[in-house]
This record gives sequence, structure tokens and C-alpha cells, in this order.
Amino acid sequence: MKFGKRLKQQIEESLPAWRDKFLSYKELKKLVRQISSAESCVEYGKANAEAEFVHLLNNEIDKFNVFFMEQEEDFIIRHKELQQRIKRVIETWGPNGTKPSEAEYKDEMAKIRKDIVNFHGEMVLLVNYSNINYTGLAKILKKYDKRTGGLLRLPFIQKVLQQPFFITDLVSKLVKECENIIDEVFPVEQEDEEEIVKEQREAITVAGKGIFRNTVAALLSMQEIRRGSSTYGHFSLPPMDLPDSDLIHSFQLNSPIPIV
Repeated sequence: MKFGKRLKQQIEESLPAWRDKFLSYKELKKLVRQISSAESCVEYGKANAEAEFVHLLNNEIDKFNVFFMEQEEDFIIRHKELQQRIKRVIETWGPNGTKPSEAEYKDEMAKIRKDIVNFHGEMVLLVNYSNINYTGLAKILKKYDKRTGGLLRLPFIQKVLQQPFFITDLVSKLVKECENIIDEVFPVEQEDEEEIVKEQREAITVAGKGIFRNTVAALLSMQEIRRGSSTYGHFSLPPMDLPDSDLIHSFQLNSPIPIV
């Protein structure tokens, strides 16, 4: 699949408020065509087009960084708030709480679990946001160098590797901590597993129903972007392995994104 088409599908699969935060790939591609066709034009016109291309690239990186850091800060705050909510519910309605109530406890913990799952999903989407935009930058720079004979790719990628939007360590750590909270605070009983998988399968077949479907789409996209192949090279992201689960297979059968 061509990257432009993949990016368009990723934007459609993302959260509505995020859709103008992705790489302006189409506009950059248009500038590359203008620059490569400027060989027969006056040098001044070509130089202007090149300057506009570099300017847009820098603006895109700034856009990614601002958005990514805002989301990262929000995630840190929400993570702490979720931990505090869990502690408050346990201390209030838990078996040893100040107002023990099994009904209230289950009701509040169910709400928290739903919020944690959605929060986890948003963080996965942000990691995917980083991956897809890095990949887009690498591809448009490769296209630029190939069509113009320029040498922008290496210095720009070296710059990108130091940018906040590319460094996802903190978000990945929060993702793992959310998974640990779910395992520790909301353990799944063996007899409940089959019912939960059934509910998840039903949820992902309904377009736009919650964030779960978008999260699985993001995981599949990251797997595809980061998989090893004959075209894997120095500028590629490292391969990523996902569990070969029934959940992933069931989503692939219903996904609007072709997984090739």
C-alpha cells in the first residue's frame, strides 16, 4: 500500500481532535514534484521551492512536538488521577473501607476499569502517531533525495531522532503501568475470559464504537510499519512483535485497513 493512502486511513482511524496533527504528506509530496521539475526552470525558482520544502518540514516537526508533549503531560496527570481514584474507592467501599459496600465498590471499580482501558488506548494511539509521522518524514525525505539529487534525508532524520515526538519511552512506560494495574486490580477469572473475548470481538465490529477498535487498528499499523522486510533499512523503525491472538485475527477480518 502506498504511504499516502495508509496515512489517510490512519488519520480516519484516529481520534477526531487529532486529525489535523498528522504529517502534511500530500503538500510535501507536491513540493517535491515542483522541485524535481524545476531543473528546466530558473535556479531562483528551484531554490525558493527547496526553501519552502525545508520550512514546511521544520513546521511539521514543531507541530508534532507541541501536540505530543501536550498529550504526554495530560497522560501523566490522568495516570495519577486514576491511581488516586482506585485508592479512594478501595479505602471507602472496599472490604476494609470506611463505608464497606460490595455494590458501590463493584460499580465504581467498573467505571474505573473502563476509563483505564480507554486511557490505555489513547496512549497506544499516541505511540502510533509518533511511528506514522516518523515513517512519513523518512519516506518524503527519501523521495526528495531521489528526485532532486539532494542530501537532506540523513541530517533531517538525525535531527528527528532527538525530537520529543519521536521519544516515546515515557508513554510506553505509562502503557505498561496501565496494563499492570489492570492485571493487579482487575484480575480476570478463568471462567470470565471467554465472555470478555466475545464482548471485545463484538465491540470491534462496530465502527466508531469507543476507542477499542481504533487501538487495535493502531497496533496492527505499528506492526506493519515496523515489520522486517526486504526494504528494511537504516531509517526504518525496528520490527515489533504482537501476540498472535484471536482478538487480533478477529479484527483483521473486519478491519477497513488492508494488512498486507
